[in-house]
Amino acid sequence: MNNNEILLLKLGEVVLKGLNRKAFEDKLMNNVRRRIRRFGDFRVLVRQSTIYVEPQNDQCDMESAFAACCQVFGVAAVARAVPCEKTVEAIVETAVAYLSDDFAAARSFKVESKRADKLFPMTSIQLSQAVGGELAERFPHVTVDVHNPDLTVYVEIREKYAYVHAPSVPGAGGLPVGMGGTAVSLLSGGLDSPVSSWMMARRGVQLEMVHFVSPPYTSQQALDKVLELARELTAYCGRMVVHVIPFTKIQEEIRKNCPEEYFTLIMRRFMMRISEAVAKRAGAGALVTGESLGQVASQTMLALGTTEDVTTLPVLRPLIGMDKVEIIRMARQIGTYDTSILPYEDCCTVFTPRHPCTRPKVEDVREAEAALDVDALVAEALAGDQWVRVKPTDEPRI
Repeated sequence: MNNNEILLLKLGEVVLKGLNRKAFEDKLMNNVRRRIRRFGDFRVLVRQSTIYVEPQNDQCDMESAFAACCQVFGVAAVARAVPCEKTVEAIVETAVAYLSDDFAAARSFKVESKRADKLFPMTSIQLSQAVGGELAERFPHVTVDVHNPDLTVYVEIREKYAYVHAPSVPGAGGLPVGMGGTAVSLLSGGLDSPVSSWMMARRGVQLEMVHFVSPPYTSQQALDKVLELARELTAYCGRMVVHVIPFTKIQEEIRKNCPEEYFTLIMRRFMMRISEAVAKRAGAGALVTGESLGQVASQTMLALGTTEDVTTLPVLRPLIGMDKVEIIRMARQIGTYDTSILPYEDCCTVFTPRHPCTRPKVEDVREAEAALDVDALVAEALAGDQWVRVKPTDEPRI
């Protein structure tokens, strides 16, 4: 690693913001600082649509900081770069030293310059030609190819320094977590809900999670699996709270008192009521689910309307138009797939009806539910709420 190496984080959608852009930039910088704090002492500042992450000593773990920055929502691209004086000579010497391994592996190259400092005396094209000519002499085995080069050397002329770097890598995109309000996400142990949570966090939403457990029908391993999914999401979402809600009594009461064809629908209605109560305590403005239209019997259009009937909060369903292949691809991309497919049951598979109703009428479901003391059951479940605080560095603990 070059001792002068820094990270350049390119902003995405944030640059399109108007008068409130500074609030987005400040939130993003705070999120970056929090995410890389455990990797050393870094200075983080923003200038000209770029966040600079500068290590303050040789003990900083640049590899880990680089990986963490790639997962911060609001960052469009991340580059490792070396600052130098704003002269052609300094830029060439820096490129020779910093990118020598890249040149050794390449057969062709080009220089791409960007002049953010408009007082710099050369145009971007003039600078690229001057630096490219010098580098071609230093590395005679590498030819210049401005159309399809093996290596692109990037030069940025900014306020204080010039910066030299190889190609950047894509960031997580989206908006900084915390700028889109707070929502409560219903987190099961399946593939869908972690992906839907990730998608809403990418829109800047701070999440709290709700998970329902039904011992003895569901195991400790099933809960551990869900907490591991939450921990995996913290790489993108930051630290979060998982509310673990006891659900056994509700499910047993539904089985004893309600028609079998409505079991899942009534269960989902209880989940929505409880999640709304958790959301109101947390000051959250919406619920998030992993439902996809038509995927299972409880996710038909009429069934979704029946479960949403009991909440006044917006229900955000980012997966609603996606198929399973797309959801699996995203689960692999964000790193939750392997955990999601572990074969531990969750409460949604307990007392599954043999012939679930796919075209329910809200009035019929309300009538079936009237056999239950809904308020008492909800209050009892909320009284058993256990909070699990999950961070990227910790194993989740109750």
